[in-house]
Amino acid sequence: MITLQDKVFRIIKIYQMKKIALIVAGGSGSRMGSQQLKQFMEIAGKPVLMHTIEAFTTYDPAIMIILVLPENQKKFWEELCNRHGFQIPHSVTNGGFLRFHSVKNGLDAISDEDGIVFIHDGVRPMVSLETLQRCYDGAVKYGSAIPVLSVSESVRVKDSGISYPVDRSKLVLVQTPQTFRLPQIKSAYQQEYCPEFTDDATVLEKIVKYIHLVEGNRENVKITWPEDLIFAGMIFEIKKKRPKV
Repeated sequence: MITLQDKVFRIIKIYQMKKIALIVAGGSGSRMGSQQLKQFMEIAGKPVLMHTIEAFTTYDPAIMIILVLPENQKKFWEELCNRHGFQIPHSVTNGGFLRFHSVKNGLDAISDEDGIVFIHDGVRPMVSLETLQRCYDGAVKYGSAIPVLSVSESVRVKDSGISYPVDRSKLVLVQTPQTFRLPQIKSAYQQEYCPEFTDDATVLEKIVKYIHLVEGNRENVKITWPEDLIFAGMIFEIKKKRPKV
């Protein structure tokens, strides 16, 4: 017979599960019109990627950070860390041919058997602490948690020269960190790659039927275009001016 004390200890153990941030930073700066990779571009005096890592350590200083970078960028990252005095502990593993392979490399670098892993785009530096907590709670309870936003504008589909409207109330915009119980997502990434894998959730959907959605945050944009850098810079300037609580 399971006692109330046993149940309480089990709940406490679950909610103290190890947290791992797997940050994937293999994108190019092509849409920026720049030769510099966008994860290394500066916002508020630091590379985007440093802000992204800091978001996770602000959420939980004990979180394990695994950074996935193209092999030919690892030395440059080390130089950036030295230049900026960036001392947050993290390990770096090699990226792969596609994002799927980069995530798989990162998961393979995790020796733990269980825990909660946040798989996050390196160029999303403005994920909120509230979004991270919702992702964690959802992954603990349901095995997965994907942050999403409702669509606020009208949407149409273009197809063979014509277009037609879509009910936007049935659509959501997907963000990261896509968050999972470690054993499930590791198992999912043992599959062979296929073009249907557009993100981590679609990989997991091949072996489970349910993906849990949680609310994201509007500022959590993926730095892709020059105006995204301007927007991010404004957000960080506002944050700097807020009084410390």
